Amino acid sequence: MFNNNLKIAWRSLRTNRLFSGINILGLSLGLAITIVLFLFISYERSFDTEYEQKKDIFRVLVHTDESYDKQVLCTAPAAVAPALKTDIPTVKKAARILRHGFGETAFVKVGNTNFLEKELYWCDPELFEIFNIQIVEGKSYKALERPNTVALSQSTAKKYFGGENPIGKTILVDNEDHLEVIGVFKDFASNSSISYNAIGSFSSTFAYKEPSWGNSSFETYVQLEPNASVATTEMQMQTVLDKNVDKAGQWFSFSLQPLEKVHLFSAGYVNSYSNNIGDIAEIRNLTFLALLILLIACVNYMNLMTAKSQKRTKDVGINKTLGASSKSLVVRFYAETGLVTFISLLIGIGISALLIPAFNAISGQELQISLLLRVEMLLGLALFWLITSLVAGSYPAFYLSRSSPKAVLNTGTNSGKGVITLRKGLVVLQFAASVVLIVAVTVIYQQLQFMQQQKLGYEPENTIAVTTGGIRGAAIKQTLVEEFKSLSSVSDVAMAQGFPGISVSGRTLFKNENDESGLQLSTNHSDAEVIELLKLKLLAGKTLPLVKQEGDTLIEVVLNKKAIDYLGYTPEEAIGKNVLIGGFGNKARITGIVDDFNYESLHRPIGAYAFHNYRSEAKSFVLMRVKSADLTETLNQLKSTFESIISDAAFEYVFLDKNMERLYAQERKTAFMGLIFCVLAIFVACLGLFGLAAYTAEQRKKEIGVRKVLGASVLGIAQMLSKDFLKLVLVAVTIAFPMAYWLMTKWLQDFAYRVDLGWTVFALAGILALFIALFTVSFQAISAALANPVKSLRTE
Repeated sequence: MFNNNLKIAWRSLRTNRLFSGINILGLSLGLAITIVLFLFISYERSFDTEYEQKKDIFRVLVHTDESYDKQVLCTAPAAVAPALKTDIPTVKKAARILRHGFGETAFVKVGNTNFLEKELYWCDPELFEIFNIQIVEGKSYKALERPNTVALSQSTAKKYFGGENPIGKTILVDNEDHLEVIGVFKDFASNSSISYNAIGSFSSTFAYKEPSWGNSSFETYVQLEPNASVATTEMQMQTVLDKNVDKAGQWFSFSLQPLEKVHLFSAGYVNSYSNNIGDIAEIRNLTFLALLILLIACVNYMNLMTAKSQKRTKDVGINKTLGASSKSLVVRFYAETGLVTFISLLIGIGISALLIPAFNAISGQELQISLLLRVEMLLGLALFWLITSLVAGSYPAFYLSRSSPKAVLNTGTNSGKGVITLRKGLVVLQFAASVVLIVAVTVIYQQLQFMQQQKLGYEPENTIAVTTGGIRGAAIKQTLVEEFKSLSSVSDVAMAQGFPGISVSGRTLFKNENDESGLQLSTNHSDAEVIELLKLKLLAGKTLPLVKQEGDTLIEVVLNKKAIDYLGYTPEEAIGKNVLIGGFGNKARITGIVDDFNYESLHRPIGAYAFHNYRSEAKSFVLMRVKSADLTETLNQLKSTFESIISDAAFEYVFLDKNMERLYAQERKTAFMGLIFCVLAIFVACLGLFGLAAYTAEQRKKEIGVRKVLGASVLGIAQMLSKDFLKLVLVAVTIAFPMAYWLMTKWLQDFAYRVDLGWTVFALAGILALFIALFTVSFQAISAALANPVKSLRTE
């Protein structure tokens, strides 16, 4: 019986090749997209699941007050970890992590070979216990308790030492710190929130000897006792804070973030050390999108099946007259549906395997094709096949098989207004979703264009930052600066602690000694030439002094307009005034005022900023404005000049405009992925519209034949068949616009500077949807209008 049903199903597919091909294509695409999206969702949700004590591991979050814009920091002060472990019984272990140079690239020298290392971190040894980091060579991780020691990952040890045994050997970091290699640990998995190439001993850092409650730059993880109350521990953390910091100086509070939430629930947080931060909102949106596309594909199958229902109803009627039961017909229709979905699943798996490399390139993920062969994935695909078959085959299996022989053999019988209304409603849903996607992709693209074209208040184009963290000695740095200045391709040179687009130091600006809250101030230790180099607009005063004499305790600062607005001065009034800045005391004097500029992502509003000449931080970059005639040759000149002066450090540079583009990489990926899914969703939705148009033409073929005999034109008949579908699209547009407006207004709220949602976006989406629908329906309508009326009117 089963083989017979399968043969009938196969014969039916071969008889109706066009509709079978469209059916299989729609389901294949829907399944392929769903498979890829669920692979990505599964990968994102797998982060940090390999750690044995994952349920007891938490990251300490710092919640700032109004003076620091109520931010959530992923880093805490250095004094927090030892205090929590000492004063709170439920804290079993605690470890601090400090990114080398607060995020700077480390210059590593092994023998005579120079390396650039971006993933060097200074950590407490207990980190190895908390995360069960496996030492595969060398001594126990406890050796990291000694200063000037380091453990390397397997891949990093191989890069530095090749096939040699690295244990006991020394690496030189930034031409200053000689670190003994005490162990090699297993590489972190790609789905781990922590991923380090080198772990140096925290006892080597300044913060180990004098842990502070003020500098919140240390990512801190704790492991609680099993079944410990998180709420109780957080209350005890507040008690520890009260014990060590006066209420007046408490600009932050604590909370604990479970390890299982670190990856997906940290998108809006600041200072995370993770290089791979997910977004739970994106996961939820993609889950909804995957299910929606799969549902649309199933609906298309039902619509396309009904397009040929006249022939199928006669077949059903004859079978029922000859004694076939409704149950046997249900099995027959489900056999056909199961065959179609099985073929579609196989093709969908093939398409998804081809899509995974492209998806990885777009999203920056590391999905492997081998994931498709995992047992849980194969079980999931089997479940996909079963659910898709049940949903897609529900209409033909139950609606057609329930019909009486008399009804189905009567060519004039109405197919059921309720069913037709349902199908039309589903087509409306499909196009409403498509219009929302069109609006979303258009708005995201406009916002990206806006950010790229937005006046930033400075000129990042043709400006290069060369890292000098590995250079020791002010004289050598100055020699390098002078050599760069002598190059004809370089117009301006200045040294600075940082530049727009990266973090600098954070301090607090006070109006006076009675100001208890203050304002967060980003401070950048810089040369005087930096104002001219960045093309900042000087509103009043002048830049920093060109030379600062030894023993001069006065600190000159150039503030932006946001800072003096807080102080209550006009630009002219501020010049020469002393200003109170945390860490500077009352020794800072304003020499100049520059206009506001976007030194961070446009997600955030402009804050207070200061350039200064206080020797509290190193100038880690040489900034240069170069001529754009031949950038390749200019970079070769800069590299040759650098290496002729500094032979024991690698040449590393970045263009400021490219660095700013990096801040919007996620939005670009979202826009591109959205465009692809938008096109695919519209294509699948058009298949549904095509199916409904074919169904209508099938139902009204005798009417079309009569109209043609009576003199109706092809254009007139095409208009008659098309107008009803255009009404459906207009209904879809009416439903989609409010939803799209709400969704994109919410999305744009994450940007401090954003485009306006004008009517042109919605008009474009509506016109595009109407054009796509008209093109799809017209093809079938014209085909029906051109059909020979003799064939449609003959008695069958």
